[in-house]
Order: sequence, then C-alpha cells, then structure tokens
Amino acid sequence: MINITAARRARRQGLELNIAPLIDMVFILLIFFLVTTSFVRETGVEVERPTAQSAGAQESATLLIAITRDNGIVIEGRSVEAGAVRVHVERAMAENPEGSVVIVADRGSSTGTAVQVLDGCKQAGAENVALAAANGNG
Repeated sequence: MINITAARRARRQGLELNIAPLIDMVFILLIFFLVTTSFVRETGVEVERPTAQSAGAQESATLLIAITRDNGIVIEGRSVEAGAVRVHVERAMAENPEGSVVIVADRGSSTGTAVQVLDGCKQAGAENVALAAANGNG
C-alpha cells in the first residue's frame, strides 16, 4: 500500500538551495578586484605638456604637481603658492620616503615657475623628481 502521509511529507520538505557559498565567492571576487586595481592619479587641472623625443614612462608618482599656463601651481587639486610646495612635498615624502614627484608643467608656463617648484622639491628632500612631457615619437 501507498503511505499517503509519507508522500505528502516528502513533497512539503522539497529541496533547499544553500546560497551562502555563492555569496562568499562573490565577496572574495570583489575583494580580489579591489586589491588588484591600480588607481590613476591626476593633477586636477588640464595641462598641455610639451613634447620630447626622449620622454619615457614613469612607473608611479607619490605626488603630482601641476603648473598651469598662467603659472599657477596645483597640488592634489588645490592651488598653492610657490613657497608652500616644500611643505606639501615634505608631507608626501614623510608618508612614502621612497616616493617620487612628477612636475607636470604646461607648455605656456614660464621656466621660472618650474625652477621654483623644482627647488622646493629638492629642499624638501625629494630624490626622485621628474618633469612630465608628451612623447614626441609620433
């Protein structure tokens, strides 16, 4: 004979899908992509860089300093005076002593402003200071 109560009980219990391992995998993938993503640092202003035949790629920079066409100095999106460059570079070098500084000067900016910024970087103790240029090899 067929046990009707056992058949009804089997239909009620049904299959359960455990999604906890699936959620764990999604979080592991999310953490993996967040850790391996490299973030692009920007100067915060639009700068037209001069071209140079010997321009090479810089791995990464701790601090980007922009010099605009009207000789304004921008660090981390804020406009600063030439005398304040040293303080900002010292702070960046304290956070990362092995870091580097890249000066992104506009083609129309004066050489005097670039020299003041370079001098402030050197006074702050920055060993790796580079001047950004666009690659002129086509």
